[in-house]
This record gives sequence, structure tokens and C-alpha cells, in this order.
Amino acid sequence: MSDILIHAEAGITTVTFNRLDKKNSITRAMYRALTDALEAAAADASVRVVVLQGDATIFSAGNDIAEFLATSQQGDGGAEQGANAAMRFLHSIAAFPKPLVAAVCGPAVGIGTTMLLHCDLVYAGDNAAFSLPFANLGLCAEGGSSLLLAQMFGHHRAAEALLLGEPFFAEAALEVGLVNRVVPPTEANAVAQAQARKLAAKPLASLVETKRLMKQGQADAVARQIDLEGEAFGRLLRGPAAKEAFSAFMEKRKPDFSQV
Repeated sequence: MSDILIHAEAGITTVTFNRLDKKNSITRAMYRALTDALEAAAADASVRVVVLQGDATIFSAGNDIAEFLATSQQGDGGAEQGANAAMRFLHSIAAFPKPLVAAVCGPAVGIGTTMLLHCDLVYAGDNAAFSLPFANLGLCAEGGSSLLLAQMFGHHRAAEALLLGEPFFAEAALEVGLVNRVVPPTEANAVAQAQARKLAAKPLASLVETKRLMKQGQADAVARQIDLEGEAFGRLLRGPAAKEAFSAFMEKRKPDFSQV
């Protein structure tokens, strides 16, 4: 069975992370499938809304670090290809013209959280745990989060999330506006679908134009920020801190950054 499930019905395309045995960590192939789904939905006049969802126990553990390490050690440009697949997805979700709804339960790590900044409506299970551990891995913010998180949270809260990388939970996410509503985990996907059905009943042109106007002032800035972050991310990815962090992750030990 596919790691990304696509279901289209009544004007709604539902995209489901389906890799529970690996905590819905995202591979290069999954990034391509996500991007293809968004691009197909954007081009299909019969699609009015896209819903992103995971399981009641987990949304996504973020990038598949084991795959990254395996491809980077092959010396065939695998890591670069993986980064390009992720960047293509980020630009696709940031530019997606139609309403985008997300249901998030359990851990949403790294890009599992930053992708939500590009959604229009987000419904969280009360077990949701958001984290942005980029600095802990010797990396930096991605997905436009260095811009959008500061706008949404304010500088100090964004700095706490991005510099310390500690998890924050559903009620805190509701308070700062990352999510619209907190519900029991078993209800989150159903609530997202109910809201998507409301949207799908409305005129598509009105939905698209309203979203375009809401994002008009920052669309170019977000695209530029994604590229700037991507350049810095790639540079840090090749650095000693990231190498130590990933080695420690695979060896199940605490990283030692005292020499980097």
C-alpha cells in the first residue's frame, strides 16, 4: 500500500500520510507524491478543497533521517535529490491556490509543523505535539517558517520554538493561531472533512480569489524566504554540527556540539 493515499470525492481531495510503521516520516518518494497531488488538485477544476491528514496517533515525524543518511553515503547526489524534492513540495504547498485544510494529531515534527503554516484551516487533536528541532540537528528553519512563524507567534515565541526546538502542544498552538480548533484525536479528521465539505459547496472562483487576496502581500516574500532558508539549510547540512547530530541520532546517543 502506498505511503501517501489520495482520495477524491465531491470536490475534496484527501491526502493521507500512511506510513505508520515509520511514524509517517517523509521520504523523497513521498515528497514527490505530495507535490504531484497538490499540482493535480490545483489543475483540476472539479477539486475545490484539499485536506491533509495523518493518523489519530501521529501526523508526521518529519523527514526520514535514515533515508537521508543512506542516500548521502551513496555519493550519488541522493541527499541533494531529496532536498530538491522537499523544496519542490514546499513551493507547491505555499503557492497552492485553493483552500487547504489539515487535521493534525500526535507529533508533527519539523516539516510536519512548517507545512501547516501554508494551510488555511488546521484542526488539531488534543494530543497534538508540534516541534521544530532544526537547531538541535545543526540545521536552520525551513518552509518559510523563519518569516511566517514570527508573524504568527511574535518574535519571542517564534524564537523559543525555533532556537530551543522544544515541543509545544495543542492549546498553545490554538492560542497563537496555528490551529483553528482543538478536538479529541478521533474526531480531528472528521472535523476537517466537515469543514472541507462546507468549503466545497461554495463557488470555487470566490474561494480562490479570496485566498489570493489574503496572500497577495506576502506570496513573493514567502517564496524568497523558502529559497533563502533552503540555501542555508543545505550549507548547514554539509557542516560538522549536522553530521554529529545525525550520527548521534542513529547511534542513539546525545550529540556533542562542543567542538562545532
